Amino acid sequence: MTFTWTPEQKPDPVRIPITGWVRVVLRALPLVLVLLIGVLTTLFLRLIERPIFGVKRPWTPYITQWVCRASFFIMRIRHETQGKRMNRPGAVVANHASWLDIFTLNARKRIYFVSKAEVARWPGIGWLARITGTVFITRDPKAAREQKIIFENRLLAGHKLLFFPEGTSTDGMRVLPFKPTLFQAFFSPELRGEMHIQPVTVTYFAPAGEDERFYGWWGDMDFGSHMIKLLAQRRQGSVKVIYHRPVKVNEFSDRKALAAHVEQVVRQGMPPERQIMQ
Repeated sequence: MTFTWTPEQKPDPVRIPITGWVRVVLRALPLVLVLLIGVLTTLFLRLIERPIFGVKRPWTPYITQWVCRASFFIMRIRHETQGKRMNRPGAVVANHASWLDIFTLNARKRIYFVSKAEVARWPGIGWLARITGTVFITRDPKAAREQKIIFENRLLAGHKLLFFPEGTSTDGMRVLPFKPTLFQAFFSPELRGEMHIQPVTVTYFAPAGEDERFYGWWGDMDFGSHMIKLLAQRRQGSVKVIYHRPVKVNEFSDRKALAAHVEQVVRQGMPPERQIMQ
């Protein structure tokens, strides 16, 4: 069963004026063009990368990074970072507020997302996720061993994997408890002594006068209407990404201790009013 977080207070209804629709068109066209250029360039480079480097991707992550940076410029959302990005082997974990997190976290660091298997079947998004090297996982216990091997192979290849331990997106006003399941792979004998985990806090700030949860995407909210609302906004808000100090996996006794520590660090990076314990 897939866990989906839903608050008691429903999101505000989306109302877009005519001028908003004009902005949607003016922003959507260059966004589509940037994505198309990125996809075609990635596909071309993968024809060379795959036979030479195998699972390693020395070139194409730069294309993904460029696409995400360009997208923020087009959408006029301010992007701020704080802290030093990890250059050690391991993974990155962050709180999850929106589909925008994909662009937010790729814009400043070359990473590969870990996503639920259902995303691979989503129209458009699933295809983009596959060509950018996303690792898809299932909650089926029968596939646990196979997935653990895939996880380990990608990490040993030097990939920086990123996953959301909350297991669901939220309204961006809180951090949910971190699930320890995916942390188990880092405790294998092949990885434990070398791997590091970097906690990352992502905080969205709504445009002036808008609901604080403006950029949050949760529950059964429709992706299309949420994106249109964002593109129609006259003055955008901002996002702040804090890269915290990485921790070494073998400093922790087990996955639960590691998950609890990085959860606390991520939560403390949020503004005081958003450091809510669920």
